[in-house]
Amino acid sequence: MKTLIFRTVAPYLTALMLLFSVFILLRGHNEPGGGFIGGLIAASAFAIYGIAFGVPATRRAMWFHPIAIAGTGLLIAALSGLTGLFSGTPLLTGVWTKSPIIGFDISNVIIFDIGVYLVVAGAVSSIALALESTEDNH
Repeated sequence: MKTLIFRTVAPYLTALMLLFSVFILLRGHNEPGGGFIGGLIAASAFAIYGIAFGVPATRRAMWFHPIAIAGTGLLIAALSGLTGLFSGTPLLTGVWTKSPIIGFDISNVIIFDIGVYLVVAGAVSSIALALESTEDNH
């Protein structure tokens, strides 16, 4: 049985952990962190939400199926690696371009990290939700 305190705090803790996971994702460019550890933190946030409210509520809160999130991340990571080939450099080479819309340089490295973030968050969330759903049946 979940305590009232845990069920009250879980949504706030989940939101805070998701925000922190994005911070770690973006910070990982120049310091420790990145897509992998950010994705693990995001998956942990969804696991906490799942423990508090159950798997069906967590799946509704995620908007998309975790496997679809992982597949999208894999596609993003693969496409970001191909940008090196279009610029005449080897596969997975970092390419920076000036973006007039956002006003600063953007690279395929951050796009690759976002893809890794989505792959890890989706895959680990899928595993955690599967384990939690089998626990609910017993």
